[in-house]
Amino acid sequence: MAHDFAAAMNLALIVVDSQGDIRFANAAFCAMFGYEAEQVHGRQITMIIPERMRGAHTAGMANAAAGAKPGLAGKPVEVSALKSDGTEFPIEITLSMWTSEDGFWAGATIRDISERRERDARLMRLASHDTLTGLHNRHEFMSVLAEKLSSGAACTLLMMDLDGFKDVNDTHGHLVGDSLLQAVGVRLPYLLGENAVIGRLGGDEFAVLLPDSGDPLFAQSEAARILEAFRKPFSLGGLELELGASIGIALSPSHGGEAEELLASADFALYRAKAAGGRAYRFFETSMRNESQAKRDMRDRLRRALQNDELEMFYQPQVDLATRSVVGFEALIRWNHPELGVLLPGAFLPSLEQSSLACDIGWWTIEEACRMAALVNRPDGRYRIAVNLFPQQFRSPHLCDRVGEALEHHQVAPEWLELEITEQVALNDADASVQALKAIRDLGVCVAFDDFGTGFASLSSLQRYPLTTLKIDRGFIRDIRTRPSDAAITKALVAMSREMGLRTVAEGIEVIAQESVLREIGCQEGQGYLYGRPMRLMDALACVDRTGGAKKIPSTGR
Repeated sequence: MAHDFAAAMNLALIVVDSQGDIRFANAAFCAMFGYEAEQVHGRQITMIIPERMRGAHTAGMANAAAGAKPGLAGKPVEVSALKSDGTEFPIEITLSMWTSEDGFWAGATIRDISERRERDARLMRLASHDTLTGLHNRHEFMSVLAEKLSSGAACTLLMMDLDGFKDVNDTHGHLVGDSLLQAVGVRLPYLLGENAVIGRLGGDEFAVLLPDSGDPLFAQSEAARILEAFRKPFSLGGLELELGASIGIALSPSHGGEAEELLASADFALYRAKAAGGRAYRFFETSMRNESQAKRDMRDRLRRALQNDELEMFYQPQVDLATRSVVGFEALIRWNHPELGVLLPGAFLPSLEQSSLACDIGWWTIEEACRMAALVNRPDGRYRIAVNLFPQQFRSPHLCDRVGEALEHHQVAPEWLELEITEQVALNDADASVQALKAIRDLGVCVAFDDFGTGFASLSSLQRYPLTTLKIDRGFIRDIRTRPSDAAITKALVAMSREMGLRTVAEGIEVIAQESVLREIGCQEGQGYLYGRPMRLMDALACVDRTGGAKKIPSTGR
């Protein structure tokens, strides 16, 4: 009965004698190893043992038969085994040994653990490799980098960010974007060879470790090769996709002796390459880290300034060019620094890049603009207050809610508020930008493109945006009398704006002659030092007429 039970088990069972001959093997064993029952009985157990392991097995069996206590008895052990066709596969074997009047015997239960090994290997790959590209993931890449650096070997680290990837995602969708990342994951290893360690750190950010070389000339040549390789379009399903790269380079040990430090150095250099316009590489310099620290310090001071009411809004008049009557103001932020006096935005706003503090200060500027709108429009309302949006605000899902709350809090009519955004910020995410601007317009708030003409917007693209105002950059106004090209561009912008039903505001008007040209070509409104510098709240309120008439800005004679 016991024999019948063992023969019928799904678990592979085998019994061998002291000579290593197989005396019993059930059907599960035969099926696992690919034999018929008659091919197994009486054969040596070594038939299922790879040749390289047979010596150790024979010695162990001899010792056990001689009375030595077997160390592996009763314990599952993972080893390799041979099938009848000569292929190896992993098994888990549990041994039992006993002695009877017939001598020494050994039995074993065997499991095929191929699926478990494959699953474990799959989990290991998932733990160490990026599932999309097959490259090292961030954790594994940093582990390899740390290991190389701990050995004291010189290394080169390249941090790479894809230029234009966001446009591909926005235009063609995330499936195409994922395919493009996979194509990058193929192109980089093919280009750099097997000695380079390549990882995808997240999003469209990649890293390349060039081990055993801290030579800046070699690093430069490899970075240049990558940039050159990215000049060739990526062909995906009939699409020809243009993609560039920006690269930051850090060398060990001079730029960092630990993984995180070297990565941070390369990241600083990458930021500089992106700031240079992209499609470029930059080496890390110590000053970059100092600049970054300076920005962090500035953000800390700005956060305290916001809490301590050191920030203040100044207001520059906007006038009707035909009558010189004030029609509104642009709200401009200033910092009343306790030691340095009044600071202009250029001295502190750059430190807010990629910082959540930009939103906090931006919500404050909207509150202040609405407060000014409430004051200047009592008892009647005809003055607009324009205020710039930070890019972080524009991308915030709370933008419309915060604007609506500010309008309600100060009891301001929506048309008294105008939100300005640069065309470059809007075009960074065109579809999302259109939706955000439509939501703002649905509130009744005016929307202006600021500094138009300095970015990359085509004239036709303006039709997509629900604008109310177009502001012409001061760069076109400065030489409008002496440069025919500036006059022609400004005239075209004014005509286009008029055809689209937009208000046109020319910035940077400083002399009467500029004003005269703008009036002649039909520009409606303007602002600049000719009408007044940015001024404090009470001075701005003095510029408006409370009698219901139109208060005019007097001529300065300039």
